Amino acid sequence: MNKYLIVGLGNIGEKYSNTRHNIGFLLVDRLVEKLGGSFKAQNFGQVCETSYKGRKTFILKPDTYMNLSGNSVKYWVTKEKINLENCLIICDDLSLPFGTIRIKSKGSSAGHNGLKSIEEKLQTQQYPRFRFGIGNNYVKGKQIEYVLGEWNEEEKKVLNERIDISTDAILSFIFSGLNNTMNQYNGK
Repeated sequence: MNKYLIVGLGNIGEKYSNTRHNIGFLLVDRLVEKLGGSFKAQNFGQVCETSYKGRKTFILKPDTYMNLSGNSVKYWVTKEKINLENCLIICDDLSLPFGTIRIKSKGSSAGHNGLKSIEEKLQTQQYPRFRFGIGNNYVKGKQIEYVLGEWNEEEKKVLNERIDISTDAILSFIFSGLNNTMNQYNGK
């Protein structure tokens, strides 16, 4: 049976919960809500074990902080014997306009510390990733404050809609595969 691992990257703790850097957590929270599941504390994170259209799916929020996300991903990929092509890593992306979706089959970390950690632990860049654009509307030298900052009022107005579209794309990845999902959702 094919198994899937959907990983939302973020930082644990209330002070990070509504920050741009935690969009991965927001997306998998909505995904679990849509699927009627719930997270349980397990090794290296909060995990929801569920099924979508007959496909066994593990949804993970690592509890290792962003910079050590690879520990959690490696543990669950190994424990559940999940093929990397069935593993989708969800993260924020400064280089994409706010709310834009970019799904790829592989690629570099592009400076994202969570992806760097995953590449280091998996020893490959060959895994699907889902990047959610957070824009780059910050003053030079204030990148960290922007990424770890909360959504502004304009972003909040459309965030729910963007999260819904994104969760539809994740469900498409599980059911229809990577290529179909990229064709349908990239750039939306």
